Amino acid sequence: MSKPGTKFILSVIAIFLWLGSGAHAFHPDVYTPRVPKEQLEEIQEIESPYETTAERIELGREIFFGKGLCVTCHSKNGEGVQMPGHAPRNLTDPKWQDVRTDGELMWVLKNGSPGTGMPQRVGKDITEEEGWNVIQFIRTIRAPEGRAAEIN
Repeated sequence: MSKPGTKFILSVIAIFLWLGSGAHAFHPDVYTPRVPKEQLEEIQEIESPYETTAERIELGREIFFGKGLCVTCHSKNGEGVQMPGHAPRNLTDPKWQDVRTDGELMWVLKNGSPGTGMPQRVGKDITEEEGWNVIQFIRTIRAPEGRAAEIN
C-alpha cells in the first residue's frame, strides 16, 4: 500500500514534466472552447442528469479538494496556481463561468484540455457522477464581478 499523498505528488511531478517538455500548445484566449469545433454544438447542449443540491455541491467540494486533485492546479480559491507553461484556468472568473457550459466542463473532465496541463479525470480518478458533482461545486465559486471568490 502506498503512503498517503503519493498519488498527489506523482500527479504534480507529471504535470511539471509535461509542461516542461514543450509537448503542448498554448491557447491565445482563455475563453476559447477546448471542445473540437465539430463536437462543440452537441457538447454544449449536454446538461447534468443530476439535480443541483447542497449535498451534491458538498460532494463536489470534497472531490475538488481530495481525490479529484483539482486543488493541485486550480488552488484552494479556484483562481489557479502559477505554473510554468499554460496557467490553470481561473474557475472563479465570471466571464469564463458564463461562456462555458456544463457539457463543455464534463468534456474536459473526460478528455483533458488539449494544449494545457489539464489531464483526463473522469474514468481515471473520478466517476462521471463525481465529475457532475465537481461541476456543481465549481458553479458555486464564481467570483462577484471585480472580486475574488472565497472558498471554504
